[in-house]
Amino acid sequence: MPLSKVSSTRRNVVKGALALGAAPAIVTSARAQTKVNWRCQAHYPEASASFKGSLIVLAKELEERTNGRFKIEMMGAGAIANGSEIFHAARRGVVPMALTFPGFNLGESELFGMYAGVPGTLQEPWQKAHLIKNLGLEKAVNEAVASKGVILRPHMSYPMELCLKKEIGPDTNLAALKVGSFGTILNYLGEAGFAAQSISGGELYQALATGVLDGANWGAAQGHLSMKLWEVSPVQMKPALAIVTDGFVINKKAFDELPEDLRMIFEALLQERYLRRTAEYSLGEIMALNTGVEKMGVKVRNFPDSVMQRFSVASQKILAGEMAKGPLAKQQGEVLIGLLKNLGYV
Repeated sequence: MPLSKVSSTRRNVVKGALALGAAPAIVTSARAQTKVNWRCQAHYPEASASFKGSLIVLAKELEERTNGRFKIEMMGAGAIANGSEIFHAARRGVVPMALTFPGFNLGESELFGMYAGVPGTLQEPWQKAHLIKNLGLEKAVNEAVASKGVILRPHMSYPMELCLKKEIGPDTNLAALKVGSFGTILNYLGEAGFAAQSISGGELYQALATGVLDGANWGAAQGHLSMKLWEVSPVQMKPALAIVTDGFVINKKAFDELPEDLRMIFEALLQERYLRRTAEYSLGEIMALNTGVEKMGVKVRNFPDSVMQRFSVASQKILAGEMAKGPLAKQQGEVLIGLLKNLGYV
């Protein structure tokens, strides 16, 4: 072959190789311009501390880390869905993302009760974080809901505490005390002898003020402060009824369709925010309780031993019921019991 033809052929080969080598860069560049706008339906009212202090923060950080390419509009409770329907809004793709409490949808997975938090077991938020992240609960619950087309990521772990209108003693007739709650906490209070009633968060203040309820829980100190429950129910009871976890429900199809770089940033931020928010909330509990005691006349009281004994029996019954829901629940229940033994609680 003449030298000129060889040189020409080589030039064509080089040009072709350069073109092939440039293609991924062109594709990557195009994908780098992709912009995503999501909506997230939350179970928090927009006025709540966690809506402003966590969800809005997450949306802002995601927008900053993606240079404005990934934006999430956070919507307060009831904007599209409320209560148990929030989970289904994300599952059906009505919204690509939602924030809810698994206790609203216990029938959707044998692990939702365990994931939400078994009353009377763990006592500190870090213990629940350890169970979720290090002992396999997060992985197990995602395996359990994979067939429903959703992904779960924890938002934060925090205490649930009861506030009462009046102090109680060893001889108090618990059956005469009407207390508002939800999920397994409702069952826990009922099993211990309280007259437990399911009432939505937005109705708690009015119910307490008018005597429909004698006590309630909406989270713990921060929830009671932000919802102004201490104005009508100023006795904060210890210890916590449960350490619970709420979480993001993400439509898997929407998640998988995200450009890879956005998906990686989003996933990393969710993991980071869970640990940061759990720590922030733990500090916030102390600060809120100090505010209640010093400025609002809140009284902090411990449950009498007789009530704690009832709680202990109720907790064992609820945990046994959760473990009986299926093999995954049994396995995770055994993991929880192992942790409780390591902590010296059993």
